[in-house]
Amino acid sequence: MLRIKNNILLFLALFLWILSSSPITASLSYDDKAFIINGKRKILFSGSIHYPRSTPEMWPDLIQKAKDGGLDVIQTYVFWNGHEPSPGQYYFEGRYDLVRFIKLAQQAGLYVHLRIGPYVCAEWNFGGFPVWLKYVPGIAFRTDNGPFKAAMQKFTEKIVNLMKSEKLFEPQGGPIIMSQIENEYGPIEWEIGAPGKAYTKWAADMAVSLGTGVPWIMCKQETAPDPIIDTCNGFYCEGFKPRNKLNPKMWTEAWTGWYTKFGGPVPRRPVEDLAFAVARFIQNNGSFVNYYMYHGGTNFGRTASGLFIATSYDYDAPIDEYGIPREPKWGHLRDLHKAIKLCEPALVNSYPTVTWPGKNLEVHVFKAKSACAAFLANYDASSSATLEFQNMKYDLPPWSVSILPDCKNAVFNTARVNSQSSLMKMETISDGGLSWQSYSEETVSADDSDTLAMDGLWEQINVTRDASDYLWYLTNVNMDPDESFLKTRESPVLTAMSAGHALHVFINGQLSGTVYGELENPKLTFSNNVKLRAGINKLSLLSVAVGLPNVGLHFERYNAGVLGPVTLKGLDEGQET
Repeated sequence: MLRIKNNILLFLALFLWILSSSPITASLSYDDKAFIINGKRKILFSGSIHYPRSTPEMWPDLIQKAKDGGLDVIQTYVFWNGHEPSPGQYYFEGRYDLVRFIKLAQQAGLYVHLRIGPYVCAEWNFGGFPVWLKYVPGIAFRTDNGPFKAAMQKFTEKIVNLMKSEKLFEPQGGPIIMSQIENEYGPIEWEIGAPGKAYTKWAADMAVSLGTGVPWIMCKQETAPDPIIDTCNGFYCEGFKPRNKLNPKMWTEAWTGWYTKFGGPVPRRPVEDLAFAVARFIQNNGSFVNYYMYHGGTNFGRTASGLFIATSYDYDAPIDEYGIPREPKWGHLRDLHKAIKLCEPALVNSYPTVTWPGKNLEVHVFKAKSACAAFLANYDASSSATLEFQNMKYDLPPWSVSILPDCKNAVFNTARVNSQSSLMKMETISDGGLSWQSYSEETVSADDSDTLAMDGLWEQINVTRDASDYLWYLTNVNMDPDESFLKTRESPVLTAMSAGHALHVFINGQLSGTVYGELENPKLTFSNNVKLRAGINKLSLLSVAVGLPNVGLHFERYNAGVLGPVTLKGLDEGQET
């Protein structure tokens, strides 16, 4: 009897060991109404939190606040230039510890949408591409180009294999329920035609061939081939329809605000308008909403893109740059999510019946076997309305949607904010908390030993390889003592044309002037009188690149720095170049 009991215990222990050591598999699918995870039909709310735009110490708190705000999913890009700063040399530590970030989301009970790209845009330096990629022989970005596709596939495989090795895809028991290839490529494909179409098909086929077991998406890509899901980005996406009518309707970037540029205002988006847009998307069969950004964070170091993107990437997000919930935005969206989740049994199992009871009024009713939900909308931007629905009257503020999870009681209206507003108070830290030092540098000149002599003017990034934002252009100008301007004191005019983005002009070590480009037109021209003396004059032009471009057709071909011409006008011999 004892032997039998011991054998049973041994068998049970062995069985439990096999279960614990085997990968946990799960079921993931979708239809045009919902994502189906382990048999449960779901409407998913997601938020973008970019791991390099916050510190690892902040990650657990940010993720928990996202969960407390009613999110199901954390969305992030993967930043190629942070992970492969030089060819074949990979970095996944500190703020770039992608695996740790994803595992923290999993520990909090959240899913992950991994946007591998590897082009990200994101107001990130060079759109996420490493600068060395620009100098691969024969390369052309984001088109049917062999060198580019080879590099893109190698990095994409690197990330996918890393996720697989850590068992992070959902069929392995991990939190990643979907991935993205490319990013907002539709406008580029339309512009370049056949090479763009070929590239789109190649990218889709390459991604699917990697066998992740989760859906792949392409955002703003109407021609995305099956089984890729095409999705919407924008301020409003209620009218969007996926190319394949059997696919879920997804909003991968619901813009919570906008980015800040140097010299520009700090953009804001009222939470009432954002909630209104989300409610309209859901009532029109939406299955997935991602807030871009949910926490914007900070462009640390030199990660902000050109041109003129500020260090702050706050984005007026529900969680601000410092990790503090922005009220009432965070709380109002939390309440919206609660209301929609109450409607979920009806939303994921039925199509709406739509009626229009009056001007600018619309009613969506979802009825399933044991559930009913209604959305009552007033699209008038300035006037309130009273709407009669099922023998009851409902007051609707302008530009709002009321949500009725039982088709009777309005539990939420997008324009009525009940969350407590907050006012941030910044306090000065005690003396001695920070110490500041200032110092002056000597102006560089052409006579310095560590300068590089070149014929002509070289493009800035070609020289610096983006290791610095700065490049000095140096020369000596010899003025004959008999030059007329030395007697009349009518100083000659120096003109220097630059591809951007800022230029400081020094004559004989003294600042003579500064000129700046701008976001819409980074190119600039310095043209001013300069004080020269008889003999040798040291002309020093300090060119500043304010980030590399992150968007545009073949932005790898964009230039920076002083490309000329550089001229002196007002000399006895006319103009000197």
